[in-house]
Amino acid sequence: MTHNITVTGLDKWIVLWRTGVKAIRGLLRKPFLKKSCGLLLIGRNVTISHANHILCGRNVKFEDYSEIHGLCSEGLTFGNDVTIGRGVMIRPSSYYGGDCGQGLVMGDNSSIGPHSFIGCSGHITIGSNVMIGPKCSMFAENHVFTNTSETIKSQGVKHQNIVIGDDCWIGSNVIILAGVTIGSGCVIGAGTIITKDIPAYSIVIDKLDKSVKSRRVS
Repeated sequence: MTHNITVTGLDKWIVLWRTGVKAIRGLLRKPFLKKSCGLLLIGRNVTISHANHILCGRNVKFEDYSEIHGLCSEGLTFGNDVTIGRGVMIRPSSYYGGDCGQGLVMGDNSSIGPHSFIGCSGHITIGSNVMIGPKCSMFAENHVFTNTSETIKSQGVKHQNIVIGDDCWIGSNVIILAGVTIGSGCVIGAGTIITKDIPAYSIVIDKLDKSVKSRRVS
């Protein structure tokens, strides 16, 4: 049975009210950013640190409880119409300044789904029109563990970049590891672990039994 739901004037007013509150929060934060080109919407309990390293285009949205840590050598750059979902953590460096990471660039009209973790200690590039689902993780570094006479923790980390091309759909709970390039137009199925480069316009499904196919018709 199909139920038609009418969007009432009250519904619209609630949306406008909530958007207005987010816009006010954005106005209060904009002066502290390195650059902000237009409307900035900030949800409840958003943490933005080292804002002087963060650049935002137009209509950037940081949803409730997201955490944007700006301390890094190359900064964080968010293009136009970028959405950072609820509870997302973007962390290039430690909270206390040690092991300063490189940072992140996100292209226009891209989004990161709720409760994702973006560890951009190595540089992460996310293209335009990229959809990243909920609870995804990216780790642009690896721990060094070659010396068995020393603790793994004491040997530090090796930074390696991650690149995601334009027009990709990354399903929920995907894990993308250091040094990986995902070509433009790819679809990555939910729960997949990406450890190697993926050619453009590929479909990758199943973290246990990978199936790689091309979207292109020969």
